[in-house]
Amino acid sequence: MEILAYGVLADERPVIEAAFAGRHGVRCLDVLLNRDTAATAAGCRIVSSNVNDVLDARVLQVLAEGGTRMIAQRATGYNNIDLDQARRLGLTVARVADYSPYSVAEFAWALALAVNRRVVRAVGRTREFDFRLNGLMGRDWHGRTAGVVGTGRIGTAFARIAHGFGMRLLGHDAVTSPECLALGMEYVDRDRLFAESDLVSLHLPLLPETHHLVDAAALARMRDDAILINSSRGGLIDAEALVETLRRGRLDGVGLDVYEEETGVFYFDRSLEVMTDDVLARLMTFRNVLVTSHQAYFTVDAVRQIVEATVRNVDDYLAGRTGDGTLVPPPPAPAPGR
Repeated sequence: MEILAYGVLADERPVIEAAFAGRHGVRCLDVLLNRDTAATAAGCRIVSSNVNDVLDARVLQVLAEGGTRMIAQRATGYNNIDLDQARRLGLTVARVADYSPYSVAEFAWALALAVNRRVVRAVGRTREFDFRLNGLMGRDWHGRTAGVVGTGRIGTAFARIAHGFGMRLLGHDAVTSPECLALGMEYVDRDRLFAESDLVSLHLPLLPETHHLVDAAALARMRDDAILINSSRGGLIDAEALVETLRRGRLDGVGLDVYEEETGVFYFDRSLEVMTDDVLARLMTFRNVLVTSHQAYFTVDAVRQIVEATVRNVDDYLAGRTGDGTLVPPPPAPAPGR
């Protein structure tokens, strides 16, 4: 059984190959799975996708016609997959149910600290032997308020770190976390969280109800000197509204590891090309905005766990089982005699 893996990063490839060695063959491609590349999966029963692949109805149709029967997504998010179409076509779909929450939570804090203390600007100056401190003043986190939107495993890990800094904790989620409550977190509505927080960090999946959760109205409620961090999904923030907010001189800083239109841009070298995304180009011009390329999950520990979970999902499918990562189970076997 050969598995075709799309969107494989250079550092990820040896981990994938080692995990599948002795079990299944795996062919790793660095190209994304989309309408232009779907035909390359012809003859492959199982494909493995990443979160920036585009598995819309048309792509899934091409995969199914080419013989694909199972999609193993190497991510927890799956908003890039048309699950209804997968069901219609009889395609099994599985994702990674969970992996190290510390990878994303710690990176979110890396962004928060770097934005607050102007680390990138400071390093740029010192590389030019400019050692002045003008414009580099930050704030203590101790005693200030952290607003955690989404208190699942990653949000809870983020809150533990905030508690270690001695911060007041506000949370917003449909389900409360006993651990966050034990840390002293107060659960409040979104409006109050945005209004009272010095730091707002997003830890939610991208769903229809969370799309543009941070819109113009939410941004208007935030303090002028607040810092906003997003290491979850780009679509949680209305990027055009964020640009307008920053243009008016509001918000002390923003750290973005994700962007709504990142597909086809993040993970690629676009340095010799004209940036045609005007919103992203504008965001990059603000000195108080730090953008990274969807790397919060990218630790040795997390990548190994993601790949190991992907292998389990493949094994479950081949054994006729469903697991905690199954999104669309295999279609029922036909009745005897049919």
